[in-house]
Amino acid sequence: MEKTYDIHVEKFERLISPSQLKDRVPLSDAAHRTVVGGRRAIANILEGKDPRLLVITGPCSIHDEKSALEYADRLKNLSEQVDDTMLLVMRTYFEKPRTTVGWKGLINDPWLDGTCDIGAGLERARRLLLEITEMGVPTATEMLDSIVPQYIAGLICWAAIGARTTESQTHREMASGLSMPVGFKNCTDGGLSTAINAMIAATSPQSFLGIDPDGQAAIVKTTGNPHAHIVLRGGSRPNYDTVSINEAVSLLGNKGLPQSILVDCSHDNSKKNHTLQASVWQDLVNQRIDGNQAIIGMMLESNLEAGNQKNTGDLATMQYGVSITDACIDWQTTEQLILSAHDQLIGCSEFGGDGYAKRYKVG
Repeated sequence: MEKTYDIHVEKFERLISPSQLKDRVPLSDAAHRTVVGGRRAIANILEGKDPRLLVITGPCSIHDEKSALEYADRLKNLSEQVDDTMLLVMRTYFEKPRTTVGWKGLINDPWLDGTCDIGAGLERARRLLLEITEMGVPTATEMLDSIVPQYIAGLICWAAIGARTTESQTHREMASGLSMPVGFKNCTDGGLSTAINAMIAATSPQSFLGIDPDGQAAIVKTTGNPHAHIVLRGGSRPNYDTVSINEAVSLLGNKGLPQSILVDCSHDNSKKNHTLQASVWQDLVNQRIDGNQAIIGMMLESNLEAGNQKNTGDLATMQYGVSITDACIDWQTTEQLILSAHDQLIGCSEFGGDGYAKRYKVG
């Protein structure tokens, strides 16, 4: 009888189960404190209990653990200088959506050579997240594959659902069960309705197919995620300006959703020109100083060095600290933007007062 299933499947390779990987790379006490404290601090910002700005900054994607750890160390030191006004969270993006083909990120292709050793990628991602959170640095990532969260979500403080997947029912359902705050990006044309609908779905209880901690297929039943929010990333035009922010506030209010807005300074808000992120950043700082408290934070694509480079498949032939996906601003620019914003914000009454940092500092 002619086979009618798996006709185009070459083979199946069994993965280690999530629980086995967690046993192999267990959550330490220090990492636990960072994750719990980071999530709580982010939730407080979203709920308006903490007036600080949430700043999610880091490489477009992680391809080299050494440079990622150096970035995390620098971010930790910087966060201690600005924690009266900002909560700094590091982008630790291991999955990259592709319009056609290309490198899909450290989890899918950890050796950068197309071998797609996903088992090794999951372990390397979890080990790196453990090291970063043990340093006291909260982490952020984009959740792309619906199976991956079982392996790494316990080490993530904030998650994004990207512009291309915000419309996906699978990702909305997945987000409803995630343990950390989740930001939905507006779709690539700039429309907000898709992200708003996603927020409604994610805050609601859902039932869907997934895997359990032992890697078995399961019906996943969730309670809904109370901290779903919108991320403005631009579209056919930038949407970080005052008019766009007010429009988003109005639309969220009409749906009875929290009017908390995170703005991506990169992507279409900077017209995919990494050098323009600084202008977007300053505009948003000015809006916040002028009293727009709907702006709860910003995102930056930032690395040790500026720009991007081709993935050669060999770290020895690539420039250290330079992105192999979207172009990023360098560390010097990142530090200058954050310190300048801190100096401007610290003069505002909402950020003043003795003991402020002690009340809100993560860890």
